[in-house]
Amino acid sequence: MSFETEAEKKLIVALDFPYAEEAAAFWHRLALPHAVAKIGLELLMTADGVALVKRLAEGGASVFVDAKLYDIAATVERATARVAALGAAFLTVHAQDDATVAAAVRGAAGSPLKLLGISLLTNARPESLADQGITLSASDLVLTRAGFAAEAGFHGIVSSALEARALKDAFGSRLAVVTPGIRPASASVAGDDQARTATPAEAIAAGADYIVVGRPITRAADPNAAARAIVAEIAGAL
Repeated sequence: MSFETEAEKKLIVALDFPYAEEAAAFWHRLALPHAVAKIGLELLMTADGVALVKRLAEGGASVFVDAKLYDIAATVERATARVAALGAAFLTVHAQDDATVAAAVRGAAGSPLKLLGISLLTNARPESLADQGITLSASDLVLTRAGFAAEAGFHGIVSSALEARALKDAFGSRLAVVTPGIRPASASVAGDDQARTATPAEAIAAGADYIVVGRPITRAADPNAAARAIVAEIAGAL
């Protein structure tokens, strides 16, 4: 298997579009058969969003449902089971406590669905943690929540590249590291709301197993060229 194929498998493309048909058409035009298609809350809240997950999965795509589940245990368990039934490959769940992650594991039982714990959103700043009454540093908070995910049997953890190396040092192969907030050096994103970003190469070098890229691809003048440049950058960092 080529470096390019391995690199493509590490790319998660965030299909942040307002309509399912628009997202599906973009994904098919992108023609990256080994990459992962991420369906987030914006699409899931549309009439056809859930159907799109099933449609892409049945078409052979690896689908990442970025639902960021967080509720009482019974609700998380049932919601996880519903996502698993759609054929999704990945699902995000907030790893804020052991009861929530344990419920997700029960919901995914018997399916190939891989659970990813949300540790700390990439728009978080130190002052926002303090405002929530959190006294831990961002790094310590991520490691604590990763511990909940690892003990429950999650496949991976979502964190910024800033924590990727510490996560690999602490958990090794027990947890895959999924890194959002990726900004290629050549990309400029208008109205960027990410605070903890990295380039694709920086994230891979830090230990990320997957990187999530949205606007630098979806809003590029040439999305296909932008995506393939990122795959090439990943391959160069492997």
